Amino acid sequence: MATSSDKKRILITGGAGFLGSHLCDRFLAEGYHVIAMDNLVTGNLANIEHLFGKKDFEFYHHDVSKFVHVPGELDYILHFASPASPIDYLKIPIQTLKVGALGTHNLLGLARVKKARVLIASTSEVYGDPDIHPQVEEYHGNVNPVGPRGCYDEAKRFQEAMTMAYHNVHNVETRIIRIFNTYGPRMRLDDGRVLPAFLSQALKGESLTVFGDGSQTRSFCYVDDLVEGIYRLLLSDYHMPVNIGNPAEITIREFGEEIARLTGVEFKPSYHPLPENDPMKRRPDITKAREILGWEPKVDRAEGLRRTLEYFKEHVSRAE
Repeated sequence: MATSSDKKRILITGGAGFLGSHLCDRFLAEGYHVIAMDNLVTGNLANIEHLFGKKDFEFYHHDVSKFVHVPGELDYILHFASPASPIDYLKIPIQTLKVGALGTHNLLGLARVKKARVLIASTSEVYGDPDIHPQVEEYHGNVNPVGPRGCYDEAKRFQEAMTMAYHNVHNVETRIIRIFNTYGPRMRLDDGRVLPAFLSQALKGESLTVFGDGSQTRSFCYVDDLVEGIYRLLLSDYHMPVNIGNPAEITIREFGEEIARLTGVEFKPSYHPLPENDPMKRRPDITKAREILGWEPKVDRAEGLRRTLEYFKEHVSRAE
């Protein structure tokens, strides 16, 4: 039986967040020694409190925009520290830019010193409001750098550029994932993104907030599928960006109707102006993920929403 010192060691930044906490679970289950790091600005210790008694789990309360030190050897780094919802990054745009720029620089430097492989969490938002559909990795995007969403979009674009520079100049082993809309248990009720907003509103008997006329599209990937894609990409030999998401596209209005049926309420939309630079279409081309990683989503939206609803039912009742 492997001792703790024999195990691969992985640092997961943003480890108390929605995605980060699921990654902690997965890598512990795979037999890794997991070090989670989070400044708890948008993360929540409740997401990882079930892990604190485990001998192969550590937690560091730290902001990666400041110098990052982890004692001992490190084999892998997953950089998932960042606000990911407009409700967050519009409140703290400077911190969002700093975690994408300074935080990424710090972690790439740590990877270089430790000779660790690092996977950077990028986003479909690097494509902006796209001119091509579905979005392929070779598309360079349509982003407004001075718009309200620029703090997040450009932080992630800079993050990718910095990662490639470290790969090319310092031979750091790097991986880049572009994440499309992901959902599942541990999303915050006040996250601000469409799925938690719709589920929370439906469970409280409120009208569902629809921006624009609801004709804009999104593609929703269940968190377990995303985590599997991240795991495969980290252990692959491919260093260029890879889209991971579910290509099953749906309009926001149709999605609202789906949520209403699932929760047994009447669909009562409340229409509001579309936010500036909000993408009208979003759907990943996952050809690379299929061919390079042998990955594609397994959990259909109906099943994923059922699982997520159970989590939200429990937490909405607690909040009341």
